[in-house]
Amino acid sequence: ARYILVATGGHAYVPDIPGKELGFTSREAFDLDRLPHSILIEGGGYIAVEFATVFAGLGVPTTLVYRGDRVLRGFDEDLRTGLDAGLQERGIRLIYATTIRALEQKGDDVVARFSDEIDAPFGAVMFATGRRPNSGGIGLETAGVELGPDGSIKVDRYSRTNVDSIYAVGDVTGRAQLTPVAVREGWYVAETLFNDNPQWVDHSQIGTAVFAEPEVATIGLTEDEAATHGDIDVYVARFRPMINTLSTKSTRILMKLITEGEGGRVLGLHVLGKEAAELVQIAAVAIGMGATKADFDRAIAMHPTAGEELVTFKEPTYRYRAGAKV
Repeated sequence: ARYILVATGGHAYVPDIPGKELGFTSREAFDLDRLPHSILIEGGGYIAVEFATVFAGLGVPTTLVYRGDRVLRGFDEDLRTGLDAGLQERGIRLIYATTIRALEQKGDDVVARFSDEIDAPFGAVMFATGRRPNSGGIGLETAGVELGPDGSIKVDRYSRTNVDSIYAVGDVTGRAQLTPVAVREGWYVAETLFNDNPQWVDHSQIGTAVFAEPEVATIGLTEDEAATHGDIDVYVARFRPMINTLSTKSTRILMKLITEGEGGRVLGLHVLGKEAAELVQIAAVAIGMGATKADFDRAIAMHPTAGEELVTFKEPTYRYRAGAKV
């Protein structure tokens, strides 16, 4: 073949602990023949919090254990804090700075031994501890393709490996592990190779959503990241959507817009709450075009919507100047 495209995806990672066969991953979760009387989920990423929401919503007492200090590492801190509180409001028990050391079958229960030496029984245990690339056993080493320490295929921005005729896209490259990103990477490889139209995916402008309750969506730089790039303005709104004021629902929404201090270019948008992904998906178009705060301000608010907050921010909630929050 003139060219080879590797798109073999990834697989769920299961920690190598005693009794690991007693747990399952998101792949097997859909094959359960009945709901467990309780469930322990290990992990703190997309899959962990989404399945915690699902099981809790089905009435299963749910516990989430995570080695970190808060879920969704790498997301904006306000989103992490807000989701943490939202999960607990829905009755999900959160255990941080802890891992599962071993699993043991006792009767109908699976007993988990934690890293703090505490044992606890659960009706089921699910691992949501990340994914690993499917790069083994397909001859990459023989072909001379360079791999990362985790087995991911190293590629340049055009998804080309160190072997000119071999390209790789999707989870196997260890970049953004999102299906729409893999689809776009594959499309752009085809454009580059066969339409004489070199294209590459800007991984700094990838919007992403976590369909937990509350929902989380984000694009661009977090506040901490943006603050290292120079002076920035930060606009924050926390409010109860008008649609909820006519009911007993107390659900609130968080919106955070981060812009350059000079010129106002939008660097990041972070939303927590109902239909967060819909808001960020639409805003991603403008942000990808280099929109500024002034561009957002020119849009007329559509009332009553949650999205109108994005175009009615007046003054920054706070600023960063010379690296200091003011």
